[in-house]
Amino acid sequence: MRHLSRVIWLVGVLALVGCGTINTVFRPDAVTSQNLKDSRSHCENVPRIYSGVLYGFCTLNGEPKPERSLNDPSLSNSTGNALPIIAIEFLGSGVLDTLVLPYTIYRQNKDGSIEIYR
Repeated sequence: MRHLSRVIWLVGVLALVGCGTINTVFRPDAVTSQNLKDSRSHCENVPRIYSGVLYGFCTLNGEPKPERSLNDPSLSNSTGNALPIIAIEFLGSGVLDTLVLPYTIYRQNKDGSIEIYR
């Protein structure tokens, strides 16, 4: 019983950490496309296989928002602290993407990549 509760706890933590996977696998494609469009990503599509990790890369690859200035102190202070959070996000998304790999392979063959419409 103890091992089962640890596994359930671990799966719950990974589900909360891997939000890229949650956004690409368990939500409609239109929501994923709109989120990447809102983040001003340069990605044109996201393949469904390991889509959570790629979603994270596409989110990071977005243009900065025009209302955020480089002189903004909150922007310059948070860049050094974000690296552990980004690493945990990619690790969690990678683990969850591996767990749902059979489903995402099926969806990639059936529906193709998630397109980001401009």
